[in-house]
Amino acid sequence: MYDRAARPQVTRRRVLAAGIGTLAVPAIPAVPAARAAPAPDLQPYASYWYPDSLPAGSPAPGVTWRSLRSWAPESDVDLPFNKATVPLAARFTPPPVNATARTGQARVSALAAFAHTSGNPSQGSPTADYYALTHWAYLDELVFWGGSSGEGLILAPNAPVVDAAHRNGVPVLGTVFLPPAAYGGQLRWTRELVRRGADGGFPLADQLIRVARAYGFDGWFVNAETGGGDARLGADVRDFLAHLRSHGKGLRVTWYDALAVSGDVSWQNELNDHNSPFFRAADSMFLNFNWSRAGLASSGALAERLERGRYELWAGIDVEANGWDTRVDWDAIVPADRPHVTSYGFYRPEWTWTSLPAGGRSPAAFHARDDRFWSGPAVDPAAPGAGPWRAPAASVADRSTLTALPFATSFNTGHGLGWYERGTVLSDAPWNHLGLQDRLPGRRWVIRTAGARPVVGFDFADAWRGGTSLLVEGPLTAPTTVELFTAALPLSRTTVVELAHRTDPGSAGVRVELVVSPEPGRFVHVPAGALPAGGRGWTTARLRVGVLPPGRAGRTIHALGVRLTATRGGAVRWRLGHLAVRDTAAAGPATPARPAAVTVAAARPNGDGTAALRLRWSPGTRPAPPVRHYELHQVLPGGGRRFLGGTCGHAYYVPALRRTGGEVVTRVDVRAVDELYVSSAPARVSFRWSIPSS
Repeated sequence: MYDRAARPQVTRRRVLAAGIGTLAVPAIPAVPAARAAPAPDLQPYASYWYPDSLPAGSPAPGVTWRSLRSWAPESDVDLPFNKATVPLAARFTPPPVNATARTGQARVSALAAFAHTSGNPSQGSPTADYYALTHWAYLDELVFWGGSSGEGLILAPNAPVVDAAHRNGVPVLGTVFLPPAAYGGQLRWTRELVRRGADGGFPLADQLIRVARAYGFDGWFVNAETGGGDARLGADVRDFLAHLRSHGKGLRVTWYDALAVSGDVSWQNELNDHNSPFFRAADSMFLNFNWSRAGLASSGALAERLERGRYELWAGIDVEANGWDTRVDWDAIVPADRPHVTSYGFYRPEWTWTSLPAGGRSPAAFHARDDRFWSGPAVDPAAPGAGPWRAPAASVADRSTLTALPFATSFNTGHGLGWYERGTVLSDAPWNHLGLQDRLPGRRWVIRTAGARPVVGFDFADAWRGGTSLLVEGPLTAPTTVELFTAALPLSRTTVVELAHRTDPGSAGVRVELVVSPEPGRFVHVPAGALPAGGRGWTTARLRVGVLPPGRAGRTIHALGVRLTATRGGAVRWRLGHLAVRDTAAAGPATPARPAAVTVAAARPNGDGTAALRLRWSPGTRPAPPVRHYELHQVLPGGGRRFLGGTCGHAYYVPALRRTGGEVVTRVDVRAVDELYVSSAPARVSFRWSIPSS
């Protein structure tokens, strides 16, 4: 959560100002590439910069001032820890689950802050209290929001967020924030950003492209709110955007409606002649929040006259303060009786996390609130209901990336109160790392029953793998279907589905069936076994779905779900810990290649009997299944393992390796993990202690 005193935003204020004439660009004195607070540690953080010159004075403790002009990937020691590696997945739009959601019309952008600009760990942290965004199915773009005049103005997203978004087909943009003068903004920073080189190009636009390529994210959200410029500056900003877009092939550029072509700040709240040159230079535009119904209508029409799409305009909706109680004229954006007018963008949807009450902050409580935000008060996208809050599920068609085998999920949300493998706890420490998040049900929660509706959600008290399982609890007075995934998965004679499930103590017995849709609208039920009352641990079922008759359109799995029946009535507590679909005839190696050349790149004692380590390795070289991520374990003296963490990249920071039993050497294993969660043989590195046992 941002401290508004340290990181203010005033984008909702409408200020009209005229240009004040052409100003000469002042000479900027040479400055050091970085100026940091003393005593840096080994912890890598998300990167942030000023365009060129640094502020006067010294940074606050924990803040490092850096110049983007001086950045180079070869000298960026934190780059291996910040580099995203998951490619942007392709996705498709299944038929909407309700009659009001539209395909091919409005989409949703989100400007979300996951932490402060400075001090944001590169690879998660030892807490489960985190904004673990999971509703990727409705998002078309995520902006990694941040930046401040006292820390840095240009913020690159950290790798876990990018990897999780890419796994679900969502591009992620870094932020370029040039704040108002009242909040520390200086017009020289705007001029430095858009200063032309000797060839007429824009060196810092080229630097932004290099950063995005090196870090593995998808483009930039540019927000220029420092007033006092002139028409010359406005033209330079326009040309800077065009250069960034044309030279950064494949990258996206989104412009925020603040600066006008006059070069001064003038929020228009619509697309018009004062800001359309910036829209034409960029890929999309985020309109300021004080839009009107007529203004959005004229904006969409103007976009089309400019031979651009009206859904490339995001109508801003500020939910930072009031969340689902925010008053919005939804019919101005997504009317139910005619085509949508524009797309829309949420400013700070992490309200669902930041507004949790102090006495009720838990991962499960956060997800319950987040589900309501995206699916509606009934938490059912099939019937999102009416009311003042129109959740995205009511208007926007969801998307899916389930198009290829193998597919597996353990319903891991990317944070947890411990870490489980095959139902066994390997760490009881809380954690977060969105890069370890699984692909999760996009429609939460579609439940079909003629009886009482049970409660469905992510639960953190037990898991098969990772930190979470899917829990269904409540009375089952009739057979109940929980629809989980929309898909376009190939179905062959050798396709199997595997699931790990259990009942908890106090649960009634339950009969479980896998629900498979071989064609849209038709469902087949495959028995998966009956679990006894009271719970007796995890059970794994392996189901041959390849013998199902094909649908009329061919052999494809269009949806996956489960149907539960209480065998003797009563309330159930049933968990689904793992679901996998694979083709048993698929050729290739059975396990991923073992990582190579694991090294301790740096180490430092923490003074409490623990040590901080930076570890590096290379991917294995033999032919093998693609690697989903890597997991690190401490080898205990008795032969057991303690989970240390995981990452999708090839470097990991261990904040506190704990010495066990006075050992002289501690061994750490690094394993590659594939899409079915099969692990490679371990690559081992040893750390020799030189500090006394605590």
